[in-house]
Amino acid sequence: MESPRTAEKADDSWRTKLAQPWLSGRLGRPALLQRRLSKLIKIGRLTVKGLRREPVTFGAVVPDAPHLDVVVRIKDRFTALRIAMRPELHFGEAYMDRSLVLEQGTLWDLLELCGRNFAGRSWHRIPNPVRRVSRTLALAAHQLNSRRRARTNVAHHYDLSDVLFRNFLDADRHYSCAYFRSPSDTLEQAQSAKVMHIAAKLLLRPNMHVLDIGCGWGGLAISLARLTGVHVTGITLSKEQAAFATRRIDRAGLRDQVTVAVMDYRDVQRQYDRIVSVGMFEHVGVPYYQAFFDTIKRLLTEDGVALLHAIGRTDGPGMTDAWTRKYIFPGGYVPALSEVLPRVEKAGLWVTDIELLRLHYAETLRLWRERFLANIEHVRSVYDERFCRMWEFFLAGSEIGFRYDNLMVFQMQLAKRIDAVPLTRDYVIAAESAMRTVAMLPVRMVP
Repeated sequence: MESPRTAEKADDSWRTKLAQPWLSGRLGRPALLQRRLSKLIKIGRLTVKGLRREPVTFGAVVPDAPHLDVVVRIKDRFTALRIAMRPELHFGEAYMDRSLVLEQGTLWDLLELCGRNFAGRSWHRIPNPVRRVSRTLALAAHQLNSRRRARTNVAHHYDLSDVLFRNFLDADRHYSCAYFRSPSDTLEQAQSAKVMHIAAKLLLRPNMHVLDIGCGWGGLAISLARLTGVHVTGITLSKEQAAFATRRIDRAGLRDQVTVAVMDYRDVQRQYDRIVSVGMFEHVGVPYYQAFFDTIKRLLTEDGVALLHAIGRTDGPGMTDAWTRKYIFPGGYVPALSEVLPRVEKAGLWVTDIELLRLHYAETLRLWRERFLANIEHVRSVYDERFCRMWEFFLAGSEIGFRYDNLMVFQMQLAKRIDAVPLTRDYVIAAESAMRTVAMLPVRMVP
């Protein structure tokens, strides 16, 4: 009987022989990955070992960015072929599985080099008709977020160990784009500023009733109650988040003002003066956009205001990349505004304001990534090395998407009535200033 090691060698040999016409120069052409990289890498220098007997170098050193000089080793030629054929899935998997190893530079250096070179470009030129058919099939297969499937998808990501999230998020557990009033802001300062920015746009007054769709660990709901005296009902599909948020509410002595329930937004019945949703819309799915905005209209009082804070793309409708869909956010999708606004119009809502936050999420992700790497030994106490490498790739890759690709965050203010909000934005600055004064007051905590 073959030993596992012998069997593995035999398998590698079989796969390599199968792929040999594409991998070798036998047909008078360079390897597929080598050919693609030679066309794409123009900024910085990437040296790849494992494509040929000798290392192959692409690009040249950039004097003002010496860190963009990266050396990687690819385990075998079959790995190279897989990356070349489907980089959006196999590049991340190769890093996770150590089939791609960094010998010089960090993962961030490698991804930044890719980001600077690949921004706005594709590995494959896919004809528009093919792209449209592929996207239609993807919507049907990956974004049918029924109530049951939505709960399963949320649990896949948000019910992970608390050890993970507490080692890269801020103390209030805001798992969404922060708002940097200054480049020197800490993560805590920027997340607090984000809360005040949202609260100002909601025009909150004491004793108003607010619905927080996708409330996470309760940080936004608790902050809104403390800052403005409103009553907040938070809903989430994550049992772990709901339990954590409830404990925090009890500790803060806000049980009379804030409640959290495990509930789908489509099952909410009563109306609210204000509705806020931060970082949840990315999990709704295009087929359910109309139901989402119809629900917002149904749940808002006549003079109500809603604020939607979500990630968007600037290059039109697309698809979630295969790696993110498989490992991080099953059922997730980042929309273009051209996919969102028609549904808002059909629901009969006024878009009273739209603000685009561009590099704010890139800075948020940078701070998350730095904290994650600084605390990675704590994460390793719960998860294996492959998981840690997966999460590092997710945080770094997401940051690259906001720095060099077509991602941004939009805040969309919605209302039923044309006169529900002031006609100028002056009220936002005034409200934020008032809340910063309130935020400096001592916080009452219950033992």
